[in-house]
Amino acid sequence: MNEKFILMTGRPVADAIASGVMEDVSRLSDMGVTPKLATLRIGNRADDIAYERAIIKVCRSLNVGTQTCALPGSASEEEMLKKIEELGRDDSVHGILPFRPMPGQISISSLKSALPPAKDVDCIGPAGSAAVFDRSLAGFLPCTAEAVMETMFHYNVPLEGANAVVIGRSMVVGRALALLLLDANCTVTVCHSRTRDIPSIAGGADLLICAIGRAKMIDARYVKAGAVVVDVGINDDGQGGICGDADFESISGVAGAATPVPRGIGAVTSTLIVRNTVRACKRMIG
Repeated sequence: MNEKFILMTGRPVADAIASGVMEDVSRLSDMGVTPKLATLRIGNRADDIAYERAIIKVCRSLNVGTQTCALPGSASEEEMLKKIEELGRDDSVHGILPFRPMPGQISISSLKSALPPAKDVDCIGPAGSAAVFDRSLAGFLPCTAEAVMETMFHYNVPLEGANAVVIGRSMVVGRALALLLLDANCTVTVCHSRTRDIPSIAGGADLLICAIGRAKMIDARYVKAGAVVVDVGINDDGQGGICGDADFESISGVAGAATPVPRGIGAVTSTLIVRNTVRACKRMIG
């Protein structure tokens, strides 16, 4: 490991965000209002159940209410839509968090259309995507992309004029991050599965974002000496645990700073979902 290497863990970032959330929750409590997040799980996927437990834990630590909704894995699209409609009409629910991916019988487009924009706290629907392009709009930003930005702000990563390379082009992470980085005055290149010679492109980056969804794909060949590497990948490591898109042991010998997986961006993302729920509550009560 580089002697001057900085480990950018997510917990200090999440704690700083949580402090502001708790102040808002306290003020709402004085008004007799408790923000509530409803989760929607279809089936019993182990990763969905683990995520459900984690998000409930964060909510409880911040005195935010929760409502867990679970449908069988065989649930139809109509049943899913009915549950979303029910939660949308419930004034005690301020945020709705459906777990993805959904079973094959349910189209993601139907889910996006059904979610009330005011309660779409993880930016699944089009309102969140629009907010990335126009920050004056009311939609929430994609939480993982925003978590990356919050982490870099927390650790004072220099962004003005930096060459940033994002590996991955999903709507809610790669593309969203590219726009947020542009807003921070970075020069941004987006690489993807069809990009030729990614190592040479990534190797010129001051800031490298790993969001392609391939376990330990990014090694030292992709990293410029002293670069900052942010890993948002969550992959099965084949040994009962999780790992990121970056081979941490390899890149930490070259990079100047990096986020780990686990203990990295995930904790920040979960806290931002809860913060968005509180913000949604504040908007609903005016």
